Amino acid sequence: MTKTYPNGLRALDEVSLTVERGSFVAVMGPSGSGKSTLMHCASGLDVPTSGRVVIGDTDISALSETRRTELRREQVGFVFQSYNLLPSLSIADNITLPLRLAGTAPDKDWLRTLVDRVGLADRLAHRPAELSGGQQQRAAIVRALIARPAVVFADEPTGALDLRSARDVLDLLREMVHGLGQTVVMVTHDAAAAAHADLALVMTDGRIVDTVTAPNADDLARRITKLETE
Repeated sequence: MTKTYPNGLRALDEVSLTVERGSFVAVMGPSGSGKSTLMHCASGLDVPTSGRVVIGDTDISALSETRRTELRREQVGFVFQSYNLLPSLSIADNITLPLRLAGTAPDKDWLRTLVDRVGLADRLAHRPAELSGGQQQRAAIVRALIARPAVVFADEPTGALDLRSARDVLDLLREMVHGLGQTVVMVTHDAAAAAHADLALVMTDGRIVDTVTAPNADDLARRITKLETE
């Protein structure tokens, strides 16, 4: 797919990508490389100028904005750097908000499974401000998973966390992939974060220029540094 903006900037240049179900993929690259645009188009937040985006069996690039919104609610989970929890709601209500907006009741067994796995079972009545940053991000991960989406997109999910909390969140994402069969695509500038993934895609100038299986943080950092200095 390609994505060209009205000013002529080609943010994605004939990118072709297949993400296997139940895999953890990291997308890395220098600033302006196209990694965020790739996530926006792949998740249905934006549409490519040309090409197709398929989630499950649905070509989302052919859908109306209204239907794309519905599909994102049903099939796509999001985890952002800023958590995006509503301060006036309890953690339980924040987690189940996407389902309630869709008019769907939460699966109580699934909710219990998730909060037990992330260690928040005793925090559900708390407000976000009563939790640490790491706990808030764990709540955001549960919210992303509560509807059993086909794929979760994580945009710099550890950017606001200290090193220990960041490592815990990355370990949790890996557990969700390998323990629950979830598919995760993570955009990050951090080579150490990308090293938690099964596969790292390195981007520059709107293209995927390298694919690294079982990535190593030092090796990824060298690759990115080389791209930034070329």
